Amino acid sequence: MTSTPTISAAAPETAPGTIPLPAATARAATAASAALTLVSTFLAWTWTAAFPGNLTVTGYPGGLQVLTLTGALLTLLCVLSGYGVRGLRWLTPGGTNSPVLLLSIGTLATTWYTVGAITFTLGGLVNLEPGGYIAALASLATTLAALGLRADTPVPPVADPALRSDGPWQRLLHSLKAPAPRRLAKALPSWGEILVIAGAFAVLLYVFTYGIATEYGELFVGFLLLTGFAVPAFAKAGLIRRVSELTAKHRTVSITAAFVAAAAFPFLQSDNQFTSIAANILIFATVALGLNVVVGLAGLLDLGYVAFLGVGAYTAALVSGSPYSSIGVHFPFWAAVLTGALASLIFGVLIGAPTLRLRGDYLAIVTLGFGEIFRIGMQNLDGISGPAITNGSTGIPQIPDLEILGFNFGDSHNFLGFEFTRSANYFWLMLLFTIVVVSIFQRSDSSRIGRAWVAIREDETAARAMGINAFRLKLLAFALGAALAGLAGTVQAHTVSSIDPEQYKFVEAVPPNSAFLLAAVILGGMGTVGGPLIGAAVLYLIPAKLQFIGEYQLLLFGLALVLLMRFRPEGLVADRRKKLEFRETGQLDVPDGGAGNGDDHGPGTPGLSKAEA
Repeated sequence: MTSTPTISAAAPETAPGTIPLPAATARAATAASAALTLVSTFLAWTWTAAFPGNLTVTGYPGGLQVLTLTGALLTLLCVLSGYGVRGLRWLTPGGTNSPVLLLSIGTLATTWYTVGAITFTLGGLVNLEPGGYIAALASLATTLAALGLRADTPVPPVADPALRSDGPWQRLLHSLKAPAPRRLAKALPSWGEILVIAGAFAVLLYVFTYGIATEYGELFVGFLLLTGFAVPAFAKAGLIRRVSELTAKHRTVSITAAFVAAAAFPFLQSDNQFTSIAANILIFATVALGLNVVVGLAGLLDLGYVAFLGVGAYTAALVSGSPYSSIGVHFPFWAAVLTGALASLIFGVLIGAPTLRLRGDYLAIVTLGFGEIFRIGMQNLDGISGPAITNGSTGIPQIPDLEILGFNFGDSHNFLGFEFTRSANYFWLMLLFTIVVVSIFQRSDSSRIGRAWVAIREDETAARAMGINAFRLKLLAFALGAALAGLAGTVQAHTVSSIDPEQYKFVEAVPPNSAFLLAAVILGGMGTVGGPLIGAAVLYLIPAKLQFIGEYQLLLFGLALVLLMRFRPEGLVADRRKKLEFRETGQLDVPDGGAGNGDDHGPGTPGLSKAEA
């Protein structure tokens, strides 16, 4: 009679990854391979400068080599942090092994993409120099060695041996998806915490500046690959959680630092094109925040929201003195802003009053229809199919630049020795509007009305039973979201200086449009402030930078969205409710017993008894 094998929850001495190496050997191999990958970036990867970035120089990394160097350096630093090197423990307060694995995969993806791009672009592996081969093999060795590291969180036991997942990829996925163990961090003085917050926003500004200023498509793809793995790596390391705790503690300082960092962006740019992209991102993000009121707080699926942006833009174009305006008036800026916002608010009430008694898919279909009606209506107001108001498909061109208190936004101005062009002026104006919209959203979210919106979103029937006037509050959310979109539309009209109906389609290759706005809210994180801002930045940059792919652009973009929704369904920046909704297992919590790191268990890891630790 054979006995049933027992399964222990204790972390084994050999790693639960794909390679059965002792932990110390795996860590040493990872460090050595990462160091070799770093050294390979100082060698020539190809013999010709025909590939962008000039990867022919020995001793000076360039182009995509810089990204490989960055990934290898971060991997090496996390490995050294696991050794307890003084001054590096702050880098991984939640664990070292999963971050090392993620960073090594990101470095591998960036390096092999570069090697593949060189081979495809130049026509064969013969175009690779020895440095390229060394980088490819060293990055692969780093990942294989990292797979041998012990998981930061042990694989949970399964009662039935037949159901136990001992496969390498099952263990790898568990290592990546399991929550990082918490470990108490050393307390910092208040001034130290403020310095950490300032440093975090400075790093974010640098990363965003690097991404937006990438000179060619291949470099941007490599940037996406590395950051796509680096961000979850630092999340698994607990570094992002630690910074989030500090920003929540010093909320006012964090908000100030965020907008100071954003305001400093034009000082770091030498190309007017990148500042123009940043200004359009702010417009897109502001409109997404307005949609977040409707979708994220009130739970109303609006597929025609871009129409409210169009209402504000057309209203501002008609009253701002354009020679092609059929009205022939020239309002000052503040009056044009209020007129555009008021017109969008009125349209929001007129559309919402008869339709907000619908729910779910029916409401989505109606709002989608309104978006198309607006676009076709603006196209037909050409004096032939209807009254001569909007010039039809020609639109309203030559919208004059804004002038506030004698400051003309269309002229270049010198400040602190820097010359700022038209794009920088509109960037700062749009940043001011973003601050206003963020303030409105935060105050609405924390108010009694905001809590009522959340109640309606979660269960409208239960909210009605508790005495909430659901229709009135949904109409209020619809009107407020429309007004915020109209507010952004007034600035958009002057920024682009020409508007036409084709800019407000449901789906267009370049945002903003209703599909991209909804994607920015959902992927960024519904009901949060940072989510739509980050989602809008990502969704605007990717189509703008991937134009070199041509007809495959939307295909790859859609694939990226599918993967993101699969592995991060709560959004890039999720509130606590969404985290519980998508990550809660329904099981009772196990008392904390021990463990914080992958190699030496200490206080803080859930799920282990003292004996197991």
